[in-house]
Amino acid sequence: MNVLIFGATGMVGQGVLHECLAASDVSRVVTVGRTPVDQVHPKLQQLLQADLMALETLESELRGFNACFFCLGVSSSGMSEDAYRKITYDVTLKVASVLARLNPEMTFVYVSGAGTDSTEQGGSMWARVKGKTENDLQKLAFRGVYLLRPGVIQPLHGIQSKTSAYRYFYALANPLLHLISRMFPGAIVTTDDIGQAMLNAARQNSGRVVVKAKDIRQLAGGSKH
Repeated sequence: MNVLIFGATGMVGQGVLHECLAASDVSRVVTVGRTPVDQVHPKLQQLLQADLMALETLESELRGFNACFFCLGVSSSGMSEDAYRKITYDVTLKVASVLARLNPEMTFVYVSGAGTDSTEQGGSMWARVKGKTENDLQKLAFRGVYLLRPGVIQPLHGIQSKTSAYRYFYALANPLLHLISRMFPGAIVTTDDIGQAMLNAARQNSGRVVVKAKDIRQLAGGSKH
């Protein structure tokens, strides 16, 4: 497979990149974003693009891909709905629309979140915006669209969040997360789980699928950590 990763410098994106580079059936990995990833690998190519709303400038380099793993996102904390929508909805749909036109046989896998509001009518601002994003992604002409809704994510392999508050949380909570994961499988997923789930989604390539938090490890193959 040839895969694209958006948001590869974030916590989830780092995990997905780790799994893609290790996968024997992935021959090429291209990351797209404003900042480079801190890795060198024979499979890896990086495309730096400051403005993802102007993705047409890269069209010649975005053809011939089997999957896109879209891990780009921000916390809604302290943001207005308009500002959050511009990043969460506008950028995602812009990127996805370009890719659907260039790669109609592609599987597009989007990292959403537990509690996403598919009705777009609820009281939670972020959940409404995520819901609209999910709904409109499913209308695009991809061969497959997978919407992953993780809850708590445990980083592995030294991966860290770019958000300082999250780094502090994980430093304190990591031992507890291991315990909860053993007691309640599916309540917590790791960055490995999400990476493997994304790869298996691309391998299955079967229609429009919402993958709830409790089902991510199953899609990942029930990996143990």
